[in-house]
Amino acid sequence: MDERRRSPADLELKHLRCLVAIIDTGSFTDAGPELGISQAAVSRNLHALEQFLGVRLLHRTSRTIAPTPAGVRVLSRARVLLAGADDLVEEATAGHARLHLGHAWSAFGRHTTDFQRRWHERHPEVELRLVRHNSPTGGLAEGMCDLAVVRAPLDLKPWSHALVGHEHRIVALASDDPWAHRRSIRLDEIPARTLAIDRRTGTTALNLWPEEQRPAVIYTHDIDDWLAAIATSRCIGVTPQATAAQYRRDGIVYRPLRNAAPVPVHLIWRRQDPHPATHAAVALALDLDLYREKPDSPPPPRK
Repeated sequence: MDERRRSPADLELKHLRCLVAIIDTGSFTDAGPELGISQAAVSRNLHALEQFLGVRLLHRTSRTIAPTPAGVRVLSRARVLLAGADDLVEEATAGHARLHLGHAWSAFGRHTTDFQRRWHERHPEVELRLVRHNSPTGGLAEGMCDLAVVRAPLDLKPWSHALVGHEHRIVALASDDPWAHRRSIRLDEIPARTLAIDRRTGTTALNLWPEEQRPAVIYTHDIDDWLAAIATSRCIGVTPQATAAQYRRDGIVYRPLRNAAPVPVHLIWRRQDPHPATHAAVALALDLDLYREKPDSPPPPRK
């Protein structure tokens, strides 16, 4: 068989489904009803798959059927491909019955559960799904969600957006850090330490401090990398208070940061062809008044 005829674009899912059904049911006879086709069609589909791949996939005797070594490899990949195809169909046919809310680090922090419950009460016809994606737009630019919660500094001009509140900044520390016993930490104390910063999705930048008073920095790749670095006591982190609600980890404690500007929390969505439930989600976030604390109010007490 030449390379043109073996192009992956010519691979048919129905052939892979036959292979999986034969193995799962244990026979060609039982695979037919499972797939809604005749036994002869099952045999033809398997033969076509073996011809296409140029390898034998099954050992067949009068009593047993077992995959060949090549069959084992193909079967494993077939299950992944078929599951992906099923997910694709489900996502496409679900259409407007599902709303994906993206975020990079945390959704609405400690308010997330309240938002989810109220959404279900008010809009039971539209399933709300939270999607975490490690990008500045929380997956919106990548097509992973319908709208997203963003806190990182971002050019909002390409997007429709709404400010839903502000969050105080807090400091993340290893639980055995010398500062862990303190009730709070001042912004001007941070330069004495090494600071973990996520340049891709984080909310902390060196411009929080005068140029001549900036801390040493360790750059991390995502929230898990950021937390792992802090847990080693090599560095500390500055983050919105939602992080503390979303990521309670052994070995990590959070303390209020004083004298720091709060972090704005926005919902963003596409200007063109937004999901029909987008404005309902924005209205709910604003109606619930998720962020009741004023930006200039004192940070919450240590617990």
